[in-house]
Amino acid sequence: MATDFAAELKALAQTMESVRQVIDLDALRAQIADLEEKSGAPDLWDDPDAAQKVTSTLSRANSELERILGMDQRIEDLEVLVEMGMEAQGEESSDAMAEAETELASLRKAVAELEVKTLLSGEYDKREAVVTIRAGAGGVDAADFAEMLMRMYLRWAERHGYPTRVMDTSYAEEAGLKSATFEVNVPYAFGNLSVEAGTHRLVRISPFDNQGRRQTSFAAVEVVPLIEQTDHIEIPDNDLKIDVFRSSGPGGQSVNTTDSAVRMTHLPTGIVVSMQNEKSQIQNRAAALRVMQSRLLLLKQQEEADTRKEMAGDVKASWGDQMRSYVLHPYQMVKDLRTEHEVGNTSAVFDGDIDGFLEAAIRWKRSAARHGA
Repeated sequence: MATDFAAELKALAQTMESVRQVIDLDALRAQIADLEEKSGAPDLWDDPDAAQKVTSTLSRANSELERILGMDQRIEDLEVLVEMGMEAQGEESSDAMAEAETELASLRKAVAELEVKTLLSGEYDKREAVVTIRAGAGGVDAADFAEMLMRMYLRWAERHGYPTRVMDTSYAEEAGLKSATFEVNVPYAFGNLSVEAGTHRLVRISPFDNQGRRQTSFAAVEVVPLIEQTDHIEIPDNDLKIDVFRSSGPGGQSVNTTDSAVRMTHLPTGIVVSMQNEKSQIQNRAAALRVMQSRLLLLKQQEEADTRKEMAGDVKASWGDQMRSYVLHPYQMVKDLRTEHEVGNTSAVFDGDIDGFLEAAIRWKRSAARHGA
């Protein structure tokens, strides 16, 4: 069946119009102008951290503007290519139309990715993210699975050029991780990764079982928005219990020689945060407090959402106990149980190719919210 290029091009142009309305190009250009002025200040690098934030934000804003304007140009170029193909004869026409088909498929994917960003309109979706992974039931296989998931997310970030910072790693005795916490330091990281929160399940022949039996194991993923100074989450000192201890981990890092690691417990809720990857106790304490504030912020948001649901008489849970299965035996399949999105190339998924899962889940979450689920 021949492709209806006119209808396809019209649909792409309409989607891009909605993208431009949500992203607001005028506001984006104004932000770029403001950041360019700040980046040109002679005293910019007096505060290296602030300078780095300005330059990286400017780079991302310019990339976003170029991406949107470039997409509009690609749609126009495709329109010209289709016209040339229709006017040409014989082999020349066939080549042009084949090229147009390839570009149309690429454009559909690129525009869909941009469109997903417009769905991220939650209160904290624009924030950077703090991700914590914990091994669940399944013994050493669960600890190994937790490490596989951590690598998956770090590889996803690396594929996109997103900076990450590992905040804490608690190694299991035999292999893998008991838990790990890391930041993804890019705008919209929380909006993108929040759909990963929940219970993940792995089914495989255990490499740790000398009888080669099949093992099912679980890991929990928690995603919270990174708090900002303007959030004002005040935590009274007497609500916190702070313990210091010697950092642990493979190798002979300098962090292992002093009591620099910090374990912070929020007594009213029982939330515990450990930090050991910074060099000093002061840095670990500051990092732990920041993550603690992020978790309390999300807890407050969840309590408010639960209250709204109770008032509306809605008792149906939004998230099941298990949201995704990774099956390596007897067949190869990764399947999201909420969206039905599935992929047979499990190696690619564990190597960070999870954009399809994120996009499907973001659309599912937006649709569920729209229908009051």
